Amino acid sequence: MTKAQKKQAENFIKLLDRAHGGIKKTIETRNTEAALDLLSQCQECAIQLGEIIEKVEGEDFVTIPMIEDYCELAYQIYEDVSQNNPVNVSQVCKALRRSLIKMENSVKHDIPERMEAVFLPYKASMWDSLESVWKAADEDPNCDAYVVPIPYYDKNIDGSFREVHYEGDLYPEYVPIMSYKEYDFEKRRPDMIYIHNPYDDCNYVTSVLPEFYSKNLKQYTDKLVYIPYFVLGEIDPENEEAVKGIAHFCTVPGVFNADVVIVQSENMRKAYIEALTDAAGENTRSHWEKKILGLGSPKLDKVAKTSEEEYTLPERWRQILEKPDGSRKKVILYNTSVTALLQEGEKMLQKMQSVFDIFKENIEDVALLWRPHPLIKATIESMRPQLWLQYVQLEEQYKAEGWGIYDDSAELNRAIALCDAYYGDGSSLVQLCQKAGKPIMIQNVEII
Repeated sequence: MTKAQKKQAENFIKLLDRAHGGIKKTIETRNTEAALDLLSQCQECAIQLGEIIEKVEGEDFVTIPMIEDYCELAYQIYEDVSQNNPVNVSQVCKALRRSLIKMENSVKHDIPERMEAVFLPYKASMWDSLESVWKAADEDPNCDAYVVPIPYYDKNIDGSFREVHYEGDLYPEYVPIMSYKEYDFEKRRPDMIYIHNPYDDCNYVTSVLPEFYSKNLKQYTDKLVYIPYFVLGEIDPENEEAVKGIAHFCTVPGVFNADVVIVQSENMRKAYIEALTDAAGENTRSHWEKKILGLGSPKLDKVAKTSEEEYTLPERWRQILEKPDGSRKKVILYNTSVTALLQEGEKMLQKMQSVFDIFKENIEDVALLWRPHPLIKATIESMRPQLWLQYVQLEEQYKAEGWGIYDDSAELNRAIALCDAYYGDGSSLVQLCQKAGKPIMIQNVEII
């Protein structure tokens, strides 16, 4: 039973204890209607308590017979009062109290208190931002950890919802998945909820189902934890311009609504605090200092522990990677970002075509692994529809020609482990590849 569920059970005991005082008074004053109403409420309250315990601990749990005895006692008293039979108020109250004390002690001592943590990823490719935390929780013998992938919508340019996506079948085999339709937040009230999507209704491109917005989730737990799905380039928290440059990552609903925010480093923690204090006022600084923790990013944990040997490569990839003599080509991870496409438009598409042409000419020695940002197509369709056809044609041509690898899978760390160097736009991938010791080159859109 979770801490919140056990507290709920203890609150039921307290309600019953208070009701007993009312029962004593109403019987003594011969207020039969009020006495019957209180006795009926006590039975209903005890039944609800039993249902909570049965759901978590099972029908045969030791507390259940005690609750049944209490309900039978309350019923007998109800019958005596309703039929105007002689009632010894002192004996009745002592009997109720003795029965309640047995229930109270059993709830307190027999029901084990466990932590329950639920993780709510939405895109499988971003699962690495939560994985190491989930593993720690899953390995804790006193914690029950659940991974509950949640659906998300693409958005139209007017903000309305378009296609809905659910990626629950794309997670690693070792990650047990629970359906979002089966996990009842209101009844389970987990001790901790972890999210990596901080935008609620403020994202122009996608949206998780509104019931999973941070402003709604916080009502079901005492600790809503937000961990960014991205890793930013480190900045000097005392550099005001640099802090302003990342402020849009900090001042989002998930940060404001979370009880705890975990960021990639102590310097990034300080930068978040500065950005949030600037947005909300100097009098809020102590609040952010308590909420923001610079404990590190699980994405960096994942990169550090991942090697190419962990993955079985698709046969088509092997054909592209191998030279005729059986040796392997150098692999360049080519990453194209949402931001670059939004800022550069058609020029960015021309740059991509130029990159493909160059690598195509050098396929004997180098293999290109193109990994576009997972939201790039949804972003174009929503925010740059005039580029949609050109982008799709470019993508389809690249895949059809088959000389390079196209990777839109959830296995981001496979691509990092496989590559020899990074080329492309500035993004979280830069920091991850640096962590893995890969050389970095940022592309210049002006050079075609």
